[in-house]
Amino acid sequence: MSPSRILKWLTGALEAILGIPVLGATIVVGLLWIPLAIMLVLHIITLVLTKKDGGASAGSILGIVTSCVAWIPFVGMIMHILSAIFLMIDASKKDQKSAVNEYIA
Repeated sequence: MSPSRILKWLTGALEAILGIPVLGATIVVGLLWIPLAIMLVLHIITLVLTKKDGGASAGSILGIVTSCVAWIPFVGMIMHILSAIFLMIDASKKDQKSAVNEYIA
């Protein structure tokens, strides 16, 4: 499994946790919005690795947008949930390069 897929699973799980209404808000506000900055960095790293691997990048791009607007109540919760769904769907797909390599082999 490629590092980009592992990071998609990881960021998807973290987004799912942050999307839980009371728990996510408690984590974000309790840690002074630092989790949003950490998630932004993780999404950027995931996007760079995904582009390098030739995989789907919609989940990572949505995660970056989510990290920027998640400070807005309710919008953040919905965006975290959507990001988690997209990231996990992207993570479950095979990367284009690995699919081509399997076809050739």
